[in-house]
Amino acid sequence: MWFEGIAWAADAPAQGGMDQILWTMIIPFAMIFGIAYFLLIRPQTQKASEHQKMLSNLKRNDEVVTSGGILGKIVELGDRVVTLEIAPNVRIRIERAQIGSLSSYGKGASSKKEQSG
Repeated sequence: MWFEGIAWAADAPAQGGMDQILWTMIIPFAMIFGIAYFLLIRPQTQKASEHQKMLSNLKRNDEVVTSGGILGKIVELGDRVVTLEIAPNVRIRIERAQIGSLSSYGKGASSKKEQSG
């Protein structure tokens, strides 16, 4: 007799059951995915597309930094392989995808020399 009311309450159909499921389960998951998209996925794809654009616009005599931190000047360009001169008469070959960014080290030093001299 004590639990009779509880049993009837559990058996009663929920009013607006589908709306409740929608608001309590589906909407929060959609919001989490939306937040993750704008904070994680979208910036990463934009950065990857900028890197691809930079790699496709490389040309001879560009100074670059590899993903390993090596600074060098592009001597030869291939579809997949780039030859860098890292010191006078010292050349290395690396994959194009391993170029991290264009270097600003040489440009800053040469502009300071031109201004002072």
